[in-house]
Amino acid sequence: MTTIAAVRGALPVHRYPQTKITDTFADVCALGGTRRGLLERVRASAGVQYRHLAVPLDEYARIDGFGAANDLYIEHAADLGAEAAGRALDAAGLTPADVDVIMLVSITGIAAPSLDARLAGRLGLRPDVKRVPIFGLGCVGGAAGLARLHDHLRGWPDAVGLLLSVELCSLTVQRDDDSIANLVAAALFGDGAAAVVACGARRGREHDGPTVVASRSHLYPDSQDVMGWRVSGDGFRIVLDASVPDVVRSYLAADVDGFLADHGLAREDVAAWVCHPGGPKVLEAVAEALDLPDGALDVTWDSLAAQGNLSSSSVLHVLRDTVERRPEPGTPGVVMALGPGFCSELVLVRW
Repeated sequence: MTTIAAVRGALPVHRYPQTKITDTFADVCALGGTRRGLLERVRASAGVQYRHLAVPLDEYARIDGFGAANDLYIEHAADLGAEAAGRALDAAGLTPADVDVIMLVSITGIAAPSLDARLAGRLGLRPDVKRVPIFGLGCVGGAAGLARLHDHLRGWPDAVGLLLSVELCSLTVQRDDDSIANLVAAALFGDGAAAVVACGARRGREHDGPTVVASRSHLYPDSQDVMGWRVSGDGFRIVLDASVPDVVRSYLAADVDGFLADHGLAREDVAAWVCHPGGPKVLEAVAEALDLPDGALDVTWDSLAAQGNLSSSSVLHVLRDTVERRPEPGTPGVVMALGPGFCSELVLVRW
């Protein structure tokens, strides 16, 4: 099994209350009348109190086009990613030179060379470090990245892996799009990064963190238009269909039950659920589909309130907060997220 040696997050220094962010967005986009009223209702129901932004709030109105936004992504994503990776390596008691493979998940900007290559020298990674940059996973990326890192480390039991997620969602919000999907994005998504240091089975004996047992992926039929990007000359325009909670209710319970059963477990055996904070309606659908007890998703709800939805980084922040709460050693846990595809990723861990 893979051992999770450390999980750490990083957030931009620019932190604002939810009302200030959405009011500024409404002014920048010249929203008025019914559209502004709709944004206020979305804001009130989003479950978000504060968010962190890559650049100061008053600078967003001056971002001129996709190229300028992507330049800001490259600059600030590198800074935030370096911070998260450094914290995780320090917490694991390891150095950048110990890292054998780095996986980078991000969907909110484009970089070639990729961010992992740009960070290699800055962090002090070895020149022969294996790099796996992954684009397109969106909100499922944190859980999927953890699962793919586990897949790699199963074949390299003496290796150390670094999973890095960096998402600057604020740089993708479209100023000329008053669709409900864009209004939801403007009220829900924030900026942040997270890093996981994990060790293969033999190297993991040096650490006492939770272990990754197995993972499962599931692509749902006829759902490619449920969530994702529509790329235009102005950048990434969000696709976010109102049917997401219905998809969760239709498929998630069977996914989770089958996955757990393959390992001789049932839902009631799970000591802690590490769920991506996709938004109130999605979290309510998860709790309903799995018939979870009251409080089972409290860590996720708290993360949503404190910093919003950080796309792929969010579930790793929830994982960090769950580890800090110290679930009973030896008990099982489930890390789960959903994202474009439309798909789910489940990761079975043992605390």
